[in-house]
Amino acid sequence: MADGNTLWHGRFTGGPSEALRALNDSLPFDQRMFREDIAGSRAHVRMLQAVGLLDDAELSEILDALNTVEGEMEQETFDWAESDEDIHTAVERRATELTPAAAKMHTGRSRNDQVANDVRLVAIGEIDSLKEVLASLIKALLNRAEEALEREIYLPGYTHLQRAQPVDLAHHLAAYCWMFLRDIDRLNDTRRRADVSVLGAGALAGSSLPIDPQMVADELGFSNLFANSLDAVSDRDFVADLLYSLSAVGVHMSRMGEELCLWASSEFDFIELDDAFSTGSSMMPQKKNPDIAELARGKAGRLIGNLTGFLTTQKGLPLTYNKDLQEDKEPLFDSCDTVRLTLLALTGMINTLRFNAESMQSSANSPYVAATDLADFLVERGVAFRQAHATIASLVRQSLADGTELFELVHAHDDLGPEAAELLQPGIGRNRRNSHGGSGAVAVAAQLNNLRELVDALP
Repeated sequence: MADGNTLWHGRFTGGPSEALRALNDSLPFDQRMFREDIAGSRAHVRMLQAVGLLDDAELSEILDALNTVEGEMEQETFDWAESDEDIHTAVERRATELTPAAAKMHTGRSRNDQVANDVRLVAIGEIDSLKEVLASLIKALLNRAEEALEREIYLPGYTHLQRAQPVDLAHHLAAYCWMFLRDIDRLNDTRRRADVSVLGAGALAGSSLPIDPQMVADELGFSNLFANSLDAVSDRDFVADLLYSLSAVGVHMSRMGEELCLWASSEFDFIELDDAFSTGSSMMPQKKNPDIAELARGKAGRLIGNLTGFLTTQKGLPLTYNKDLQEDKEPLFDSCDTVRLTLLALTGMINTLRFNAESMQSSANSPYVAATDLADFLVERGVAFRQAHATIASLVRQSLADGTELFELVHAHDDLGPEAAELLQPGIGRNRRNSHGGSGAVAVAAQLNNLRELVDALP
């Protein structure tokens, strides 16, 4: 192929304008798919030989050429040409330079089914990689939760950012384990829907040649084969699925990042960050900033933006392939890269931070945090919960109004007395909620055992 020619140059008397090239060419971002593109070409030409559209010698020459192209791209010695509109063009152009037989490589396929198949292979590979990184974060959280349970560290649980009830730190950390396990489950679902080979759909209507799409699917390790050629080349639902799954990961990372920012503040003083996973200030020498946590919080907006942008791109597209679909790769690559890097940084942060048990427990030992336990005390003695709630609320209000210790008011109350007052002692409330999934030490120990079994079974 002469320099400056395109895969479609035969229809045109002149070459594309510079503006068209700049807008149209996807090579700057899709060249990272070279392994998937070459894998698809290998499977395709083996199928062409099997059905009699290539002879043995041509197959051997093309496979040797593809091996050379892959080696050059891996070693970054590949000479990109101005005519390389996309990764498919570049691979075919170079392979044809190495052997004329490669001119037959595109027989029975279109870039429409080729690129759709490449993106599916990329999505599957990214999902497998991201699941491993997610599993590492979950393991880090679970390890710290098990350590916290052994040390009997507890802290106030919050609603509306107001102290609510004492909970084990292990219980709090385990909550994020469950969140991220759901993310892995979503990624598994997304992988299943991406695991469909679409090579053989052609430009939109299949092929009149005796091709064997099932052979190609088997060669590439796909579990399923497309059923409708129109749908096959235009379907990017799996990209939207993956962008949504990664947005959910981003939201969970953001929630954890927000809490880490609060916990690292002087006002909370619940954690101290390792120097390797925090930053300082260019002006204020005393500062240790939770930048990783802040970036984890901030990246969620980027991930959600990638999702909403791509959904908007898709919403008005008629069947089948339209160039708009080229907009699938940049948000996909960016979201995968963003989530991977942020997960790695958060894992290091979790592994190395120090929990300030004294500060956590001091905050949780406020007698007001035990107010629900006092109401439960009355319920256990036959008082209706609404009445019990009102009784305790009035004592809290009196304590705050006149400064009388809540312990004294409870101790002197006819329906409460010394036994109820003992519930206000430090650490007592921590172990009282042992219902299924609760925050008491017994329930948390059972929960962590369950989590450990699930985490150890992760691939």
